[in-house]
Amino acid sequence: MSRNLLELTDIHVSYGRAEVLHGISLAMRPGSIVTVIGANGAGKTTLLNAVMGVIPSTGAILYDGAPVPRSVEARVAAGLCLVPEKRELFSSMTVEDNIELGGFLRRASERGETREEVYTRFPRLAERRKQLAGTLSGGERQMLALARALMSRPRLLLLDEPSLGLAPKIVVDILNIVSELRKTGVAILLVEQNARAALEIADEGYLVELGEVRRSGPAAELAVDPALMESYLGAHS
Repeated sequence: MSRNLLELTDIHVSYGRAEVLHGISLAMRPGSIVTVIGANGAGKTTLLNAVMGVIPSTGAILYDGAPVPRSVEARVAAGLCLVPEKRELFSSMTVEDNIELGGFLRRASERGETREEVYTRFPRLAERRKQLAGTLSGGERQMLALARALMSRPRLLLLDEPSLGLAPKIVVDILNIVSELRKTGVAILLVEQNARAALEIADEGYLVELGEVRRSGPAAELAVDPALMESYLGAHS
């Protein structure tokens, strides 16, 4: 059996004297989709930022069986990539230039091949490659954020609320794209408030409340758990 691609053990994060993550443990296999669900303020975004090295944490983070590199840049080079909740695109730059920036650590010859793969996966972006990113719709901006991330050829993609602020039909389109990415071999750690939609595409799920894992297990089982349905999933039906 292959080892875990990512393994978190007893992760704690504090902002000043306030601890916001209280011993989170999580594991995921290569090529899998694991979703972390929970209400606003549960600590989901903090968890992704800790994995990426954006904020300091205590506990163990193993990536492909070894301690994760210390710096954000080294983690990117090792194959981790974070798509933040606010997408953080360069609005005054073109779609094409935003995508190109995603591959800044790779050789020009490699970037060209990946760029064409990205445009094949996102034909709407190919049509708008000369358009300013700031003029795109919400769904197109999320596609661009994903496309830019894929330019780094990640092995582990960290997605923070990819459906945030999008119309229901666009949410379905975006999560279908996320599900399709699994076929490329990339593993995805997906943070989502839309628990029902996230569990539909994930292999495993973790419910985080107030900085702690309250429930975990196969996503298909969590999606039909009566207690979870009544107390949490019902809010997203």
